Amino acid sequence: MDRRQKRTRNAILRAFSTLLERKRYEQISVQDIIEKADVGRSTFYAHFETKDALLKTLCDEVFEHIFEGETCEYPVNTGDLSETLAHILWHLRQRKGDVKGLLGSESGGLFQQYLKENLHVLFQRRQEAFHANVPEDFLLHHLVGAFSETVSWWVKRDMEDEPAKVAAYFMEVVETHET
Repeated sequence: MDRRQKRTRNAILRAFSTLLERKRYEQISVQDIIEKADVGRSTFYAHFETKDALLKTLCDEVFEHIFEGETCEYPVNTGDLSETLAHILWHLRQRKGDVKGLLGSESGGLFQQYLKENLHVLFQRRQEAFHANVPEDFLLHHLVGAFSETVSWWVKRDMEDEPAKVAAYFMEVVETHET
């Protein structure tokens, strides 16, 4: 993708993000997005097949580097599970407007689905940290669901608690013991 295409794609993403801070996902039309991004309809569709595809791209940007292990400006990254969960929460807080706009809308389920898919991979890689005498698929289902609901709880509280504190709450509840 050349620089011009990247700029256009980023303008569409920024416009969508700005709109999410003011409107619920289902109230945002493609027309709203192209007007805010100052691009044509065909340009929008050259980059994204649908508004849902745009949402998936936004979610991928939020989650991608966390789950792929890329570096960023996150203050500390020791690599333990609690720190990784705090890192996820830190990034969600960085995108607070997007996250609140998505979780507070009818498409909150779609955002949760993308989050859960990424969490499943994370917990699957780290399941040795949990000493539970239960089937692996049950453990993964429980951890993914519990952390996803932790995110929802935290967002409803306007993300007041520090990410590390919320991650510690989660770890305390699931009673993990890192090996």
